[in-house]
Amino acid sequence: MNISLFRAINDLGKEYTYLNPIFIAIGEYMIYVLALGVIIYLFSHNQNKMMVLCGVISLIIAEIVAKTMGLFYSNLPPFAELADVNKLIEKSVGNSFPSDHTIILFSITVSFYLFGKRLGWLWVLSACLVAFSRVWIGVHYPADVIVGALLGILSAITVYGIAKKIGVIKSESSVLQHHKSI
Repeated sequence: MNISLFRAINDLGKEYTYLNPIFIAIGEYMIYVLALGVIIYLFSHNQNKMMVLCGVISLIIAEIVAKTMGLFYSNLPPFAELADVNKLIEKSVGNSFPSDHTIILFSITVSFYLFGKRLGWLWVLSACLVAFSRVWIGVHYPADVIVGALLGILSAITVYGIAKKIGVIKSESSVLQHHKSI
């Protein structure tokens, strides 16, 4: 199923070649847009600093879990295992499970969402587009990005829940009090 879904998505790039530059840009460069967003949030008011800190902690936790998982399960990227892959970017051959791009994007963007940012949903949507694009451009299987997304989401929810429980997050900054600030 993983290979079939990979083929279904990756082959779209062969059929709709005019979309390839868009998916390359999303898959390769959205991470820099996120980094810029983190810097902007970091230098704004104090609650955003706590949001960034929670996002970074969730990223570290998710990456530790991912690296541990990688010790027990590993797979090469699709372009290294399958014939006729529509590989649109240069990437070295190594363990592609789980996707670091999706771990990074989901850990941070779900933290933004949980802190009730008006644009939180847009950040999460960008993470979903990155996950899809990593398959489109031929460097990850769907399972790689799904597991990466789940690790990022679960770590962000866990860190947010702990931070709220121990009182380092003010009660008005949450998804339930949604959309107070960008």
